[in-house]
Amino acid sequence: MLRRLRGPLAVMLLLAGLFSVGIGVGKANGFSFAELFRGPGKAPPGEFPVLGPSRPLRIQIPAIKVKAYIHGVGLDERGAIDTPSLLLRNEAGWFDDGPSPGQYGPAIVVGHVDTKDKPGVFHRLNELKPGAKIEITRRDNRVTVFEVNTVERFSKQSLPVDRIYHDFTRPALRLITCGGRWVGGELGYADNIVVFASLVSAHKA
Repeated sequence: MLRRLRGPLAVMLLLAGLFSVGIGVGKANGFSFAELFRGPGKAPPGEFPVLGPSRPLRIQIPAIKVKAYIHGVGLDERGAIDTPSLLLRNEAGWFDDGPSPGQYGPAIVVGHVDTKDKPGVFHRLNELKPGAKIEITRRDNRVTVFEVNTVERFSKQSLPVDRIYHDFTRPALRLITCGGRWVGGELGYADNIVVFASLVSAHKA
């Protein structure tokens, strides 16, 4: 995600601007970061598969030639979602305190757009078009198939927090990376690229 290194731990935050904005909104409006992922008391009806929790293992996006492993990421000491290590630039990170892919709510998968001198796993994320398919293989040997609804770019200073984190109308997926202008510092890129996708089917691996 970041083009400049300032020591071994200088780039261990992914989307620091994104999640700092989320935390700031939470403090201002009286809810915590965890509450962004709070779903409805009763699942809404829908004609689509709904699965139980299971850790995602791999992601495939044929349209942009992504085929990568997924590992779990949590929160760092500042309350921001941790980034995959730059040594794992070709892997994606699933926020393991949120829904699994296939559960109700938005499963969050993050990845680097690039490193200091090489492209990252989500380097071509902004090229995705509505209708493209995303396949995520889970530990329970199920493959969840998502269809891209929109691909949007937001300033890290003004993100639609509810749209990204709090839509529990169906099983959904958010793929997030950096984009826009390089500004350096802790912010890195000025914007985030967010892919909004919905679960359309599931099958055995």
